Amino acid sequence: MSEGNPQPPPDVAMEWQSATLLGQGLFWQDLSVGQRFRTYRRTVTEADLIQFVTLTGMVDSTFLDATAAGPMGGRPVPAALTYALIEGFIVQSLIRGTGIAMLSCTQEAIAPVRVNDTIHAVIEITAVRPTLSHGRAIVDSLISIYNQNKTLVLRYTSKRMLAGRPATEQSP
Repeated sequence: MSEGNPQPPPDVAMEWQSATLLGQGLFWQDLSVGQRFRTYRRTVTEADLIQFVTLTGMVDSTFLDATAAGPMGGRPVPAALTYALIEGFIVQSLIRGTGIAMLSCTQEAIAPVRVNDTIHAVIEITAVRPTLSHGRAIVDSLISIYNQNKTLVLRYTSKRMLAGRPATEQSP
């Protein structure tokens, strides 16, 4: 076409469907027992602590008094905050768009996490059980959270329902 006659607009729906989705999590078929993943690292900040305890109502002086040196030393953060930060990494990466539900979770706080600690986690797949309907599976995992000194600070298990690969994307 000439400059006076611009190209017709592309079929947006077709263009959208044919494009590869960025950031897609893994389907249950991509997981196997013993597989291990690690998250990025993240420093827990003063702002994280204040926003979290304010949002949740955990307004104990242990978390809010910056001058108090408690029995754990430093400025501890709730284990729930540590868990939530790591779950954020998992949702944004491993199960983004494929996670259906958190079915159960058990936690064990092992060592304190303090403001300015840098945390990361290792996720190990411990079971994958396909369901009888809808191409889903129950995926169990063990999540171990470490600080910057490689000290295990929190460990938890999760049982999640994950989506299966859509029928149009099934591997041979």
